[in-house]
Amino acid sequence: MRQGFYRVESVREIAGNIHLLSLHAPQIASAVRAGQFLNIKTRDMYLPLLRRPFSVYNRNGDSLEIIFNVVGLGTRILASGPSREPLDVIGPLGNAFGTGGDFEEAVLVAGGLGIAPMPMLTAELKRAGKKIHTYIGARNGSQIVREHMENVSVATDDGSAGSRGTVVDLLRTHLGNSSMTRPKIFSCGPTPMLRALAALADEAGIPCELSLESPMACGIGICQGCPVEVKDGPRKYALVCRDGTVFDGKRVVL
Repeated sequence: MRQGFYRVESVREIAGNIHLLSLHAPQIASAVRAGQFLNIKTRDMYLPLLRRPFSVYNRNGDSLEIIFNVVGLGTRILASGPSREPLDVIGPLGNAFGTGGDFEEAVLVAGGLGIAPMPMLTAELKRAGKKIHTYIGARNGSQIVREHMENVSVATDDGSAGSRGTVVDLLRTHLGNSSMTRPKIFSCGPTPMLRALAALADEAGIPCELSLESPMACGIGICQGCPVEVKDGPRKYALVCRDGTVFDGKRVVL
């Protein structure tokens, strides 16, 4: 983990209200793995006071990319474009997806901005020689991000792209119509989607890793602001920032 000030190289909109920011951060880029995140202070003032967590979307040499929706002051500042002032960044934080182990086919399931860790995960899985299936869900076709993805199937709430319905329903249909060899599910997205996906994975007997979304002010477990209930271990609750963000789907109570 490093804390430093890093230069924003570019910001651009890549889908409906979804922006991609490129950050020149060689010390973090050399260490980050798929599933880890950055905690960013968007400007050196009291407002906004707290840092914002962002999964690392992609790595290009010494640069990192994050994606985000504009939802408040902090993300509005980031979307406004490169500034002469570098960003105060802590990272890489959290754990990473488990891309090794005894599985042959990787099933990537992303809901909305849960697509964020998937490009890096795709690259790691390709290096590990795994076959990849990607399932992306969004509200509508304008919010689909599929760059750096492989073998993509899409579901939208309104049916404007791909299948109409949820991405979990789409995966359930595909699992029923295909025979994957020793699959493992990797997912990130809103909690209701992860809850449904964990139930499906348990029903199908498929190992499943979930990257949880949560507000994380400190990113290192000090503020205790991101608890999640767990089924085993010495404590009833784990912290998403310190013990995750990636958890075994059978371990967490969502």
